[in-house]
Amino acid sequence: MKKIFIPFILSFIIFTIFIPITTTLTTYLHPVVLVVLFFCLLVVNLAIYLFLTNQQVMVRRPYLIGAFILYTLSLLVLLFMRPSEPAYDNSNLVPFETISLYLSGNAGWFVSFYNLAANVGLFVPFGVLLAFWTRSFLIRAFLPFALIFCIEISQLLTNRGSLDIDDLILNVLGFYIGYALVPFVRKIVLIK
Repeated sequence: MKKIFIPFILSFIIFTIFIPITTTLTTYLHPVVLVVLFFCLLVVNLAIYLFLTNQQVMVRRPYLIGAFILYTLSLLVLLFMRPSEPAYDNSNLVPFETISLYLSGNAGWFVSFYNLAANVGLFVPFGVLLAFWTRSFLIRAFLPFALIFCIEISQLLTNRGSLDIDDLILNVLGFYIGYALVPFVRKIVLIK
């Protein structure tokens, strides 16, 4: 518990400072986005703290599985339940078109940053989990594409999001970054 105190306080301070900006996310995303954002901030701060202090944390497998189930459910809420329920009747099948729009400065900086960072960052934990789950190159290479493709098609079919090839690219990149972070995670997390 002592290991989490400093990262928790730091996360709370950072979250509180940026609350005027982050609450704008709830205008077009489910309010659960704030919980997910705080959780991600806490995990990053905890990982940095453990690494810098050369400490490890032991996590029991059932708690880890429970945390991933809650995280996955939260992401599904973010992906499919939006308060404003805008009509999603557009699709982008041209690679890097949306990414280029965000990087060009033609979209607001906050929307651009959030969309790029969230599309990558929110899927990093799944890459870490998949790397712990299997060593198979084929599964690690192709399962992220299959999962994200199913999400994109589901958003299109349910009219709860837009089909965007750039989302697929960024989400899969998140998985792959998760794979790269596994050696770092193994240094700070012991799974029991």
